[in-house]
Amino acid sequence: MKKKPDIIYVLLTFLLLISGIIMIFSASPALAIKQGDSFYYLKKHLFYVVLGVFAFNFALNAEIKKLSKYSLHLFVASIFLLLLIFVPGVGKTMGGASRWLDFYFFSFQPSELAKITVIILLASILSKQKENIKDFSKGLLPALLLVGLVMGIIIKQPDMGTALSIAGTSLLMFFIAGAKIMHLGSLALLGAISILILSITSPYRLRRMLAYLNPWNDPLNVGFQIIQSLLAVGSGGIYGLGLGNSRQKFFYLPQQYADFIFAILCEELGLIGASILLIIFIGFFARGIKIAREARDYFSQLLAYGITFMFAVQTFMNLFVVVGLIPTTGIPLPFISYGGTAVVINLFAAGLVANISRASK
Repeated sequence: MKKKPDIIYVLLTFLLLISGIIMIFSASPALAIKQGDSFYYLKKHLFYVVLGVFAFNFALNAEIKKLSKYSLHLFVASIFLLLLIFVPGVGKTMGGASRWLDFYFFSFQPSELAKITVIILLASILSKQKENIKDFSKGLLPALLLVGLVMGIIIKQPDMGTALSIAGTSLLMFFIAGAKIMHLGSLALLGAISILILSITSPYRLRRMLAYLNPWNDPLNVGFQIIQSLLAVGSGGIYGLGLGNSRQKFFYLPQQYADFIFAILCEELGLIGASILLIIFIGFFARGIKIAREARDYFSQLLAYGITFMFAVQTFMNLFVVVGLIPTTGIPLPFISYGGTAVVINLFAAGLVANISRASK
């Protein structure tokens, strides 16, 4: 009989979720008023939170072993949905990117599903290739080809940020599984060269890169968002302007309730509020790693590690963008940023880790 899930992990998950709801309540009204309802984005977010709670509960009570059995089926399904985006009339284009499937009454982002199906598939493959992991052709190459397939489709959308988060998560899973450092280093170098080539050959990626290097060269265009983000972060000081008192959310900072919500949090709650959120995140990651280390079987262990790495990679990518350490990626802050599919998938993934904790050693 399974024991209760790790209560600390569950509490930290929902503490992050509640923090996100509070910040969306604070950051979104100015923009939501254009929709005729100052709580428009909050209501939509709460709808997906409710769906996410059901997804969390479903994952919490699922049979983990069946995920390994059907991992390839789930992966193929996510590939099908990713390709469906490019079908006229089915895929939805926003901001020049085709990342959503339009089902009239709601939109679905397949790349969010792909993040978790890739982790499930890698955990299944690597757990079965434990003895061959140091052999590049037998242990690593099959998994690499599958990850590369997903990344290629996602880059085509285009969505470089999600592709990079999948790459980072996959490399960390390969490392935990025991792959040779030389192999991983070569892959990282190849990836860096590929990113550079893709950046300089794509006009919009090149503009993002130039904005990152010096946003003040074009402060009213490509550099505008990062400048406004830095102003928000700096304006908060130690104690912040107070919850709800942000100035940057009034049509200065784009995506203030989504990808750049951490900037608004810094502005309103200051260094103290930002530090508290970071401590919660670090505790969340540490607890996930503890659960992974104590998992009963190798598949569950790799799955818990992979999900924890996914959350960590996305979190630090988002935070680094907000403070100008890396170019804009379009990656939301897990559990905090406004989002539909992302909220549901993140809660489902957290539910899987909580499930694994029920059968720990």
